[in-house]
Amino acid sequence: MKETYEKKLQEQLDHWNEEIDRLKSKAEHVKEDTRHEYHEQLENIRKKRQEAHAKLQELKAASDDAWEDVKTGVELAWESLSEALKSAASRFK
Repeated sequence: MKETYEKKLQEQLDHWNEEIDRLKSKAEHVKEDTRHEYHEQLENIRKKRQEAHAKLQELKAASDDAWEDVKTGVELAWESLSEALKSAASRFK
């Protein structure tokens, strides 16, 4: 079960990395007056992505007995990154 969960999380993180790349590409083509705000949003997303990645690594390193305890932190990081991406995507359509 742990390996399946890890794989699911890695796939989601990969998908979010693609979404972040799309947002970066859009940032290059926005008006100058909104570019700063866009880059701030991207920086926030990058930080949350790093936190999510770190939590995934922590989960992978956890023993079979301890991974359920780590899972809560992973889910919080995932939710935070998901919300940041949704917010940025909706603001910069």
